Amino acid sequence: MISADNLIALVRDYNPKTNADRIAAAYDFGREMHDGQFRRSGEPYFSHPVAVAAILTEQQLDDATIITALLHDTIEDTDASYGVVAEKFGDEVAMLVDGVTKLTNLQLSSHETKQAENFRKLFMAMSRDLRVILVKLADRLHNMRTIRSMAAEKQVQKARETMDIYAPLAGRMGMQWMREELEDLSFRVLNPEARQSIIRRFITLQKESGDVIERITGDMKHELAKAGITAEVLGRAKKPYSIWRKMEEKEQGFSRLSDIYGFRIITDNEEDCYRALGTIHQRWRAVPERFKDYISQPKTNGYRSIHTTVSGRDGKRVEVQIRTRQMHDVAETGVAAHWSYRDGVRSNNPFAVDPVKWVAGLTEQFDAEEDHEDFLEAVKLEMYSDQVFCFSPKGDVVKLPRGATPIDYAYAIHTRIGSACVGAKVDGLRVPLWTRLKNGQSVEIIIAEGQTPQVSWLDIATTGKARTAIRRALREVDRERFIKLGRELARSGFEHVGRKSTDKALATAARHLRLKTQDELLARLGSAELTAHDVVQAVYPDLASEEGDKVPPRRAVIGLSPGQSFERAPCCQPLPGERIIGITFRGKGVVVHAIDCDGLGAYEDQPERWIDLNWHSGTHPAVYGVSLELTIGNDAGVLGRICTLIGEKKANISDLEFVDRKPDYYRLQVNVELRDIEQLHSLMLTLEADSDVAAVDRFREKAKHPVSTG
Repeated sequence: MISADNLIALVRDYNPKTNADRIAAAYDFGREMHDGQFRRSGEPYFSHPVAVAAILTEQQLDDATIITALLHDTIEDTDASYGVVAEKFGDEVAMLVDGVTKLTNLQLSSHETKQAENFRKLFMAMSRDLRVILVKLADRLHNMRTIRSMAAEKQVQKARETMDIYAPLAGRMGMQWMREELEDLSFRVLNPEARQSIIRRFITLQKESGDVIERITGDMKHELAKAGITAEVLGRAKKPYSIWRKMEEKEQGFSRLSDIYGFRIITDNEEDCYRALGTIHQRWRAVPERFKDYISQPKTNGYRSIHTTVSGRDGKRVEVQIRTRQMHDVAETGVAAHWSYRDGVRSNNPFAVDPVKWVAGLTEQFDAEEDHEDFLEAVKLEMYSDQVFCFSPKGDVVKLPRGATPIDYAYAIHTRIGSACVGAKVDGLRVPLWTRLKNGQSVEIIIAEGQTPQVSWLDIATTGKARTAIRRALREVDRERFIKLGRELARSGFEHVGRKSTDKALATAARHLRLKTQDELLARLGSAELTAHDVVQAVYPDLASEEGDKVPPRRAVIGLSPGQSFERAPCCQPLPGERIIGITFRGKGVVVHAIDCDGLGAYEDQPERWIDLNWHSGTHPAVYGVSLELTIGNDAGVLGRICTLIGEKKANISDLEFVDRKPDYYRLQVNVELRDIEQLHSLMLTLEADSDVAAVDRFREKAKHPVSTG
């Protein structure tokens, strides 16, 4: 673990005016608060916040951010409170620590609708102070570097979350080095065989062709020196995941993949960037359509660089990035460059973007999103996309994600222009609306009064803004007809369970389904975006489940081969709604385990027996047994009342066993038959709320299946 003095020395290297006493005090306070806590690896827990702080010193961040890193887990995991942190280190640090704590508590790997809501919260946290997400990214990076000490299923969950959310977010913020490392660390967990295969191919290639990087770097330095250009040349091999992604995208094997090496030329000024570009293109042949000028058209996160790909005599392609030193600093730290220090003062980098404006620009297009799934789709498109730059007839630049069409362009200008679009001209020629736009093209949108969006546009548009506007317009076209039809469907659905479709019931359903109004609910019901069962279930979940079509137990699991049977593992007793994995057994079919079952560890070295499975999304009958352990008061009538509570939750008691009897309490195991995980959660909450129930837990035993059965 890095000592306080060494950490302060790292900060002092770029900020001689740092408040060393304040950092030392935070170090001592954090160490005291985390005293006695240990990581899974056995190390003192405080080694983690110190490592996070050290990562942030590499980005030359201010004292407040470094102190926040040292304290980022104190409010969540120790006795320290917001007030104590504010009193000792000021409101700024307390606010940052609290922001990181709230981000940590977001379950970003949950199902889609909830994930969209968490993205919205994430952007709200970022909008208050972007340093919160910088600390969180450094926190995730260190956790990924030390992920081997975690349980296998937890590694997979964290790696997938990192690949889906944190890595693209780091890239979007301009911190490309962090994105690449997060991706590669996740790749090591999610597909270790593929990663090792690429590394082995690299070693073989190096033996066959020698040190390509050193040779090309030397050639570039020589050519630049001949041209009188002072520049630093850096070369590197692409990360294994980057290569794997290119192989997947291009559907090519490693041997056919050419641009696996990247080089950076860092010059003294912008003029030399373009001179260096000319020198490189004179010496090596430029690859068509692989040129991007992000100096004249910078990315929204401040990134500036010239990108080109060249081909040598042997046909091997290499990517070359050309930028100035100041541009390089922003390229390394992205939006974080706003807080960077150099020689004791805030770095005055002209290319660093204002983080407040950056977050505002990122979130502006999502403010009008009505559907959570639309919002999530737009966020992911925005994070993952590269950009193309097109020109309006007046010469204005319009930035769009790669793969955008004239429909996306029209909606980027204004929703009214998009909705009235009837055609487009690209570089003066009429083109179909599904045409993919390219860098530098001039686009003119042809509009007509009375035109409305077409359903087919949803297959053409790629940006979240365009797709959301199209969906909204399509809903409005037949809104009144859909509302009338929806009202009839709702009436029929409520009557089916013996209830009336009152305004209050419909308003309640709309609120539970996160819709703004009753009319919005009816319109979606009439347009088949919702079913009557969905609406009834939102108000009367128990009645809807009773009356809904039941999924036969033999067809409850999706993902099995034809004729393959399954049984639930007795060790974890998985329920519909839980994530599940199947383990094949010769002569027994498939045994289904919950994804977090300890018993799966016995099969880690037999991946060929693992099958990805899912529960059927329909309504299941209450036939799935689960064991509960209860500790209840030893008073007259308590046991009877507990059994009544279980019955009222539509759960059937199949067995009951007293585990321990004491003068003041009973401990018993109750086997109940349930339909899904939601019913289990509801039942456990009801039991926990009873004053005579001291504890209720789901009982899980150790796996008993032999691991040798193939």
